[in-house]
Amino acid sequence: MSISILATSASRVSVSSKCPSDSTFSGHIPPPSGARFTKSGTFSGDRSFVTSSRILRFPPNFVRQLSNKARRNCSNIGVAQIVAASWSNNQPISSAAAADAAAAAVSAPISVGEDVAVNDLGSCNGSNGFVEIENFHKPSFLNSDGSLAIHAGERLGRGIVTDAITTPVVNTSAYFFKKTADLIDFKEKRQFSFEYGRYGNPTTVVLENKISALEGAESTVIFASGMCASTVMMLALVPSGGHMITTTDCYRKTRIFIETVLPKMGITATVIDPADYSGLEAALNNHKVSLFFTESPTNPFLRCVDIKLVSKLCRAKGAIVCIDGTFATPLNQKALALGADIVLHSATKYIGGHNDVLGGCVSGSTEIISQIRNLHHVLGGALNPNAAYLFIRGMKTMKLRVQQQNSTAQRMAEVLEAHPKVKHVYYPGLPSHPEHHIAKKQMTGYGGVVSFLVDGDLEKTIKFVDALKIPYIAPSFGGCESIVDQPAIMSYWDLSQSERAKYGIMDNLVRFSFGVEDYEDLEADVLQALEAI
Repeated sequence: MSISILATSASRVSVSSKCPSDSTFSGHIPPPSGARFTKSGTFSGDRSFVTSSRILRFPPNFVRQLSNKARRNCSNIGVAQIVAASWSNNQPISSAAAADAAAAAVSAPISVGEDVAVNDLGSCNGSNGFVEIENFHKPSFLNSDGSLAIHAGERLGRGIVTDAITTPVVNTSAYFFKKTADLIDFKEKRQFSFEYGRYGNPTTVVLENKISALEGAESTVIFASGMCASTVMMLALVPSGGHMITTTDCYRKTRIFIETVLPKMGITATVIDPADYSGLEAALNNHKVSLFFTESPTNPFLRCVDIKLVSKLCRAKGAIVCIDGTFATPLNQKALALGADIVLHSATKYIGGHNDVLGGCVSGSTEIISQIRNLHHVLGGALNPNAAYLFIRGMKTMKLRVQQQNSTAQRMAEVLEAHPKVKHVYYPGLPSHPEHHIAKKQMTGYGGVVSFLVDGDLEKTIKFVDALKIPYIAPSFGGCESIVDQPAIMSYWDLSQSERAKYGIMDNLVRFSFGVEDYEDLEADVLQALEAI
């Protein structure tokens, strides 16, 4: 006894009357070059290849990915019928027997590795080869962030028919519909499908679901860069003529966007110190605030905002709270659980973790993320599916990487703080940090970046940086390779020394992103570089 799917254009079941006569036939026919077999039993390519007597085998994990709901939908719309068929010695099967078995088979579980016969080029609910699956953001049997980072969005189904352990890269700019009726069903939301690459991609959806699972979010939207995520988020949530609040210490390009681009739309901003909660209350009382947006920890001084407190204050006034948790990672800090409405990441950093891909993401409630996603679809900035694959790959080792980086940075911050050639260290894991008490209650680790002031001027700091042998002099952070830079040169060199000082960017400031190299090697390298100045 084997289970077969016969895709039909009519509501009745049709079956082939005979098995192939070749006694060596195994039930597995390799498709011709260019053919594509989909979950719905659909082929693209040479139609002559599909005949009523052909039996094809679905990959074993097809059944895991095809939910009960999807199987019912396939039956209900009449484009695929699951029937029981008994093949032996080329004996025919009556249509009546097949029809009698159909109803029971539709609701019955399907075992792995079943044979599938295709009678027509039908299209299942979830056309274009992708069947609607249940929400698998956070499987009940995965309790730790490390396991979620590896398996969420993939282990229980990902909407792509494959036996591969790793998620395939779906390289396409558009998705086809077999007939206009399918397109109308999609447009009127009677069936799920992808339509155009800018609006979504199966590989990208896996990444979004994986991030949602880690953040405890209903929905996530992915972008081509972290700045794309930030700018689209602000444009979507702050109306023309609206007002937002942000903090002094932040990524410079974010500040530039708030100060120079948003005013063109009549959007104004109040800028407060990360610890100025009375200033936050005043701004909320004096303006109709749409959005409070801050990094926590911030760049480059790693200031920490009391997420629970600011969320409470903003919620009372109807303002949305967005926390940029890039420096924290989804592992060290759960902004949504602390009360934030949405959390943003430059995925380029710790989520990718290999210094080889650009991306950004925003996670939160479906209601808010839908507003951002709709504008994202208009403005573009879609993530390439190859980049999505790199992020999925990177996330599988994220817990291991971040644990190492947390440990190395904490130990190095303590070493640097005690060194006579270092004037000051900025790291939330140190008791000397102004928001250490906040970091302790809302973070489980303090990240891999340490900022510090060398006891010297610009030239002496350059000498220290150039004496380092392991880290690369580069922007960015969070990757496997250690990276070092002087913000005065890397990010603010176009400003005068006095203008840089307004932002707290001194000539002797160093930002060090510790990678996953052995701690002993990194410590020895930093110490020898300090001795060189």
